[in-house]
Amino acid sequence: MRGHIPRIVALLFSIALAPVASAQDHQHAGDPATVGTVRFPTSCSAAAQPHFEQAVAMLHSFWFEQAQGAFEEVARHDPTCAMAHWGIAMTLLGNPYTGVAPQPERQAAATAAAERAVALAASASPRERGYAESVRALHDTKGTPDFRTRLRAHEAGLDRLRRQAPDDPEATIFYGRAVIANAPPDDLAFERQRYAASLLEPLFADRPDHPGLAHYLIHAYDSPALAQHGLGAAQRYAGIAPAAPHALHMPSHIFTRLGHWDESIDMNTRSAAAEPNPNAAVHPMDYLVYAYIQQGRHGEARRVVDRAIELPDRFYGGILGYNFAAMPARYALERSDWAAAARLTVPTGGAPFVPAITRFARALGAARGGDAAAARHEIAALDSLRGVLADQNNTYWVTIVEAQRLAASAWAARAAGNDAEAIRLARQAAELEETVEKHPVTPGPLLPARELEGDLLMELGRPADALRSYEKTLEREPRRARALFGAARAAVAARNAETARTRYAELVELMSKADPDRPEVRAARAYLGRAGG
Repeated sequence: MRGHIPRIVALLFSIALAPVASAQDHQHAGDPATVGTVRFPTSCSAAAQPHFEQAVAMLHSFWFEQAQGAFEEVARHDPTCAMAHWGIAMTLLGNPYTGVAPQPERQAAATAAAERAVALAASASPRERGYAESVRALHDTKGTPDFRTRLRAHEAGLDRLRRQAPDDPEATIFYGRAVIANAPPDDLAFERQRYAASLLEPLFADRPDHPGLAHYLIHAYDSPALAQHGLGAAQRYAGIAPAAPHALHMPSHIFTRLGHWDESIDMNTRSAAAEPNPNAAVHPMDYLVYAYIQQGRHGEARRVVDRAIELPDRFYGGILGYNFAAMPARYALERSDWAAAARLTVPTGGAPFVPAITRFARALGAARGGDAAAARHEIAALDSLRGVLADQNNTYWVTIVEAQRLAASAWAARAAGNDAEAIRLARQAAELEETVEKHPVTPGPLLPARELEGDLLMELGRPADALRSYEKTLEREPRRARALFGAARAAVAARNAETARTRYAELVELMSKADPDRPEVRAARAYLGRAGG
């Protein structure tokens, strides 16, 4: 994902994204000292030790390129340091929460580093041998080709290590990280996330400046049911590691779950501006677009989308290809601009779930514009992409793409005049989408299937049923502007004055910074004026 980007392009991009930077940003941006505090004793040389701990701190904040360079510097200080090679292998994994294995060249380098760590650890402590063995399990591609199986073996190795070394908090921290990474997306009780948090919370109380503890607690609580528990970590993480772009972004995972859009905008603006590689900045940019839209600040969202589209080395490969494809699709769909959605260009070169984003948007755009034939063409493409994902045994994305296919099919049925089939498909899409939690790559669905069900029911003259769909959407996506507006309109049509006043008042408050003359705000104020609200 991180191809070469000229430094001047990165600089100009950062200036464009955040024209007004805080004094704190100027003080900390790129300063490797401000990555938090980690205490991780090793048998490496005294000269290498502080460099090693700083490298681990960078690793905990997913500052991968800098961490790799720092671990390589440790190896130069002490060629016999097994843990330096452990760190290189851990860094080359990348983000464990994406569920995506490293690219072949990176995987080969990671495997070689893991084997080097094991070889050097043979003469080190049992604890360091445990770390080395756990990272070899992670990268043993010959013995265990399946990536998910290796992640589970890595977790098991860290579990053994933490039990053998109960006085080593880092073993527990890395174990907790692995537990969360291996949590099944269809477990909506979040048992493994809760378990990991129960291990990490006491450590965080004792180590409030530890970057990994704040980071992984945010991941543990990144769900509607648990997000409130992650607010403390979210409010602190950026201050712990302000040099790391990912540490500036991660709090927005919790802020998004709670509908704290000002805070999300602040964090993602700072994160994208701090990231030296504009390709990597697309992740916080997608979250930024989503937050701006919820506040009715569509002009600012449009500027972020345009900057992404204009990047000279736009790259749809890897997990972040999702964000590149999502931003223009999200911008069109959230604004119900069906003509623009139908005209989107399908990206090439990405994993199947990347073009599926655009196919879904095009299908909805065509169907809601009345072109059932064009919608059916896009739906057939979605079905083909779902089949490829099924062949890859990628069950999570199979679920998401199938939900997209069903939701688009509902509107194609509506365009063809088959309303009963449209209702059936819309409900099926919503129920399927709600069987899994969202992937951390995205701030939320392009348009939630349950919200689309509400749109359909409203169009068919069933406002009370539509209101239930919008309210259910808001349970998973609080303070979501389009669902709030839908709920208010449905409540008015269903003669539910109390809910209409509540939802319209919430929408007015939410859009206090909206672009001038937003139609949602105009409608809300008009209703509240008539109702005396």
